Amino acid sequence: MTQTTWKTVGQNLKERLGDYERTVDVRSTGMVLFVGDGILHIDGLNDCKLGEMIELESGGFAIAMNLEEKLVYAVALGEEDKATVGMHAYGTGRVLSVPCGDGLLSHVLDPLGMPLDSSDRIAGAEYRPIEMPAPPILHRKPVSVPLQTGLLAIDAMVPIGRGQRELIIGDRQTGKTSIAIDTILNQKGTNVVCIYVAIGQKSSSVAQMITHLRDAGAMEYTTVISATAADSATMQYIAPYAGCAMAEWYMNNGRDVLIVYDDLTKHAIAYRAMSLLLHRPPGREAYPGDVFYLHSRLLERAACLSDDMGGGSMTALPIIETQAGDISAYIPTNVISITDGQIYLDTELFREGIRPAVNGGLSVSRVGGAAQCKSIRKVAGKLRLELAQYRELQVFAQFASDMDAATQDKLLYGEKLTELCKQRNNSPMPLAIQVAFLYAATQGMLPKDMSMKSLILFKEGFPDFFRINYSKLYTALNVSGELSHANETMLRITIENWLNGKGKGDGDMDFDTPTANCPIDENHPAAGEQK
Repeated sequence: MTQTTWKTVGQNLKERLGDYERTVDVRSTGMVLFVGDGILHIDGLNDCKLGEMIELESGGFAIAMNLEEKLVYAVALGEEDKATVGMHAYGTGRVLSVPCGDGLLSHVLDPLGMPLDSSDRIAGAEYRPIEMPAPPILHRKPVSVPLQTGLLAIDAMVPIGRGQRELIIGDRQTGKTSIAIDTILNQKGTNVVCIYVAIGQKSSSVAQMITHLRDAGAMEYTTVISATAADSATMQYIAPYAGCAMAEWYMNNGRDVLIVYDDLTKHAIAYRAMSLLLHRPPGREAYPGDVFYLHSRLLERAACLSDDMGGGSMTALPIIETQAGDISAYIPTNVISITDGQIYLDTELFREGIRPAVNGGLSVSRVGGAAQCKSIRKVAGKLRLELAQYRELQVFAQFASDMDAATQDKLLYGEKLTELCKQRNNSPMPLAIQVAFLYAATQGMLPKDMSMKSLILFKEGFPDFFRINYSKLYTALNVSGELSHANETMLRITIENWLNGKGKGDGDMDFDTPTANCPIDENHPAAGEQK
């Protein structure tokens, strides 16, 4: 064959092959030796990294949790029955990542980022690893912007700031989740994105909670990540980290995000089950030795970033369930030491009908007044101390047959404060109403002989009266969060007008004209004047 013929053949081959480039697919390969309870023993993955995603021959995935000399211990993701002994396993060199972005809002997702409320994938999502280092100190700034929960007892006594980690702790059925849901509802119109992570809960409870959020219009700015009790321990373990990765996306883009972990007790139990199956040595209460690191590396990622880093923030509200009020147990003390304060819900207060059942003595915010609205800080005063004194006097009053007038006045005052702090579920209180209630109570504007029935009427009727007749002041207090001298004078007049059954509204005040918006019954202290 001539040289010309060889050239022609070569050109024909090049044209037929086109832009073909020779590549060699090289990846680490192992074999599954054991499968049981969601745990895989894999031989042959010599260059596997801790936390690496392992692809199984069946199409499933697993996460490398233990690295030994010859074997890799991994936990299966999703359906466990996809893994069988003898199949091949391939190292991917990547860690588990989840989708992030605004497309996740109003959706219910599983811990892998797959929507549970539709069959479509999240379009245009950016992926982030679930495990990321916490922002260093130099990238943070002090917590100074308040995050209003809409709950008077919390905003006045245990203020929460954007970027703070505030623990909600208490026995089961004391209203822990209700506080978190009310806080999410109160973020409507504040440009705060919310993420709720349900760990180990009943599916019916999660569905009921989602219904509440949808009915209130809160799902528009909320993402729910659900790992119910029916899901595997692996899915419950990765759920809070997946939610944290999604929240970090908003924080790194200069936005404010609130994330609720409900609850970390079940998260620790799921991790304990995984660790025992992985043959890790058990420690106190059979938890592994790194159970503190389990939660610290999660909660430390909540921060208020500096202006140079975009100024975003992530506020974390972890929830812990105690047994018989024992906050000195292993997991509660761990999380208390990690967070910036705790809201302790007392079972006895809950049974007495005081809801939210916040115990002012054991609840604390380590950020304090720095993250509290100036108006609330100005009028709240010694609310916590006075409520604590009232609870103490209440105990002694049960045994005392004869009490002096000063003690009786303190008991009456404490009873009024307690009643003002009571709130129904799913009804967060606007800032202006909180300021008005606290101002009326702490400045002695509520008459000493005011009956409890009249006080309840004040709680129920005053908000509408304030919003309708004094809309400018109402809006000013809600927007600015400051109580200037002029606003304070106007607020005092507003409260006096309601108590006296008089007043018209903005600017055009006629204190001699009764208003039909003020509900006065015959037992009201101003009823005689009105008649």
